[in-house]
Amino acid sequence: MKRKLCSSVIAGLFAVAAHAGAHDAAAPSVAPSAAAARAVSGIDVAAMDGGVRAQDDFFRYTQGKWLKDVDIPSDRSSWGAFNIAQDQVEQQLRTIVEEAAAMKDAPPGSDARKMGDYYASYVDEQRRNELGLAPLKADLARIAALDDRRALAPLMARFSRIGAGGPLDMYIHQDNKDSTRYVLDIAQSGLGMPDRDYYLSQDDARLKDIRARYQVHVEKMLALAGHPDAAAKAQQIVALETELARVQWSAVENRDPVKAYNKFSLAQMQAVMPGFDWDAYLKDIGAAGKVDSLIVSQPSYLAALGKLIAATPMSTWKPYFEFRLLSAYAPYLSQPFVDESFAFRGSVLSGAKVNRPLEKRAIAQINRDLSEVVGKAYVARHFPAERKQQVEDMAKNFIAAFREGIETLDWMTPETKQQARIKLSKISVKIGYPDKWRDYSALAIARGDLVGNVMRSREFAHEVEVKRLGKPVDRSIWSMSPQTVNAYYNPELNEVVFPAARLQYPLYDANAEPAVNYGAVGISIGHEISHAFDDQGAQFDGDGNLRNWWARQDAEQFAARGKVLVAQYGAYSPLPGYKLNGELTLGENIADNAGAIMASRAYKIYLAGRPGPVIDGFTAEQRLFMGLAQARRGKARDASLIAQIKADPHSPAEFRVNGSLRNHPGFYEAFGVKPGDKMYLAPQDRVIFW
Repeated sequence: MKRKLCSSVIAGLFAVAAHAGAHDAAAPSVAPSAAAARAVSGIDVAAMDGGVRAQDDFFRYTQGKWLKDVDIPSDRSSWGAFNIAQDQVEQQLRTIVEEAAAMKDAPPGSDARKMGDYYASYVDEQRRNELGLAPLKADLARIAALDDRRALAPLMARFSRIGAGGPLDMYIHQDNKDSTRYVLDIAQSGLGMPDRDYYLSQDDARLKDIRARYQVHVEKMLALAGHPDAAAKAQQIVALETELARVQWSAVENRDPVKAYNKFSLAQMQAVMPGFDWDAYLKDIGAAGKVDSLIVSQPSYLAALGKLIAATPMSTWKPYFEFRLLSAYAPYLSQPFVDESFAFRGSVLSGAKVNRPLEKRAIAQINRDLSEVVGKAYVARHFPAERKQQVEDMAKNFIAAFREGIETLDWMTPETKQQARIKLSKISVKIGYPDKWRDYSALAIARGDLVGNVMRSREFAHEVEVKRLGKPVDRSIWSMSPQTVNAYYNPELNEVVFPAARLQYPLYDANAEPAVNYGAVGISIGHEISHAFDDQGAQFDGDGNLRNWWARQDAEQFAARGKVLVAQYGAYSPLPGYKLNGELTLGENIADNAGAIMASRAYKIYLAGRPGPVIDGFTAEQRLFMGLAQARRGKARDASLIAQIKADPHSPAEFRVNGSLRNHPGFYEAFGVKPGDKMYLAPQDRVIFW
């Protein structure tokens, strides 16, 4: 099961507890911060819409004026609090990288030299235009030389190494049933559009239009590469991808960690795909001799892919892989490829009007490929120790709040409660940045060789992963860089991780009275902790093993609540003709609902019986909910919303706010929500998990 990545927070590993009951001995943090004495509310009052009642539409009440006045930037598909924060981070990173690029005496191989040379290679458009397709010459020649289906296995391995994609995906992670070892997981892949619905839906006019425009895009990319029969080959490629889509599991099916855990021996792998050279594939990805079995996420897909490989002529597979390579590397080639890639992926699929400025694209690329090189410089300049301490204190209160929630559940038996306590006690919280930084000395970066830099970076990242096979699980590893405005819960490590960049305005206000931060940042802390107990996370124990620790009647009660939440969110419609998929978004919706309740509880723990201050005419409880809503501020273009509805497990911002608060008893009390109000749900229809 892949770790959860959520829109959510921020040197070192903060281990909450290592055994059941450890929290009982430690009092939660209650010391008020210096910011409390200054009594700054932290609420963006200017963003609010006085014409909307909080009881009818809390999302627009808290930011309706902002939603009306702010235009989504032309180079963006969506815009909101997280984008604003990320934009600020990018400006900070740009200063760091451009300073490195300007250094004349940076030693070869040093962090500064790597950042500077990578940046220089990216922004040198003249060099990129001169090179044209030359940087892909060797791989294109390899594709052209394909003469046998057996050669597809090493080619797919090569494409995995360089991030070019293909019908198979692979990744290294902990064994879900033995958290002490790493496994190699094989999964479905190979589509050029976001989800199989883009290929298969026959009753959605927008998706049919995108499908037609995709085929035109494929043709244009092949034509730019000099393909003599681009139109015919584009038709074949889209037809092949449609067949791949037809046999792939849905996004909802892929959420089931039990169904997706299928251990196959190497002999079984050969039996399920008899025409595929697994020995060559494992050798070329660097895993030969390191594994005696693999995890297959979608066995039926693998069997169908084997038949599809046998039935599809090489005259179709060759242009398919040519297009996969061109598509993956078009952003780093000459201007015609850059423009065509953006025209479809940036504009048609996401709705952006213009491509992002060259320098911003360069920073984003370096941020991905040299993430911890950049991250080390970022935290040194922009992450004060005081901020880390504030969030650590908040996290302790959230753990205490969740423990309190377990104790007060009226639907869970004592036996399951005890198992939940044990799991909670083993959650580790990582804040800010990793204890040890990744060593990039083996990665060569060269000026004037952008495609080479991208390829080597991807191969470097691949090697880092593959080298973990056969070694003890390293629980210090981070899956996000410190400069990422996001957070995640990893069920395999039973950890929540909050990168440093999550703690900045407008997502965190160091000068605000704590109530708003318990909403704005606290919703993310509570959200990520709650993922340990959502419909997926609750299937893992405290050590990260996929194990059922639930009494039967408790599991049934939990599932019943989930069905109610599925129905609630399935009724929400972000766009005319499009409703949310309550099953796809269930885990995130559980975490949003439980996280909001945890935020209220944790703030009360912080207050320790003291009254919360009234500031700007709002009670502390009201500001907490307002901070929560304003931190989820956002608007998106239609194309982006459609992609989110089809493939993203997160609900759009409006429903993450209104949907969760409609189930929150504290919200009703804070704003006096009553029958007849649009935010009102009858008590029997509200869902509380934790």
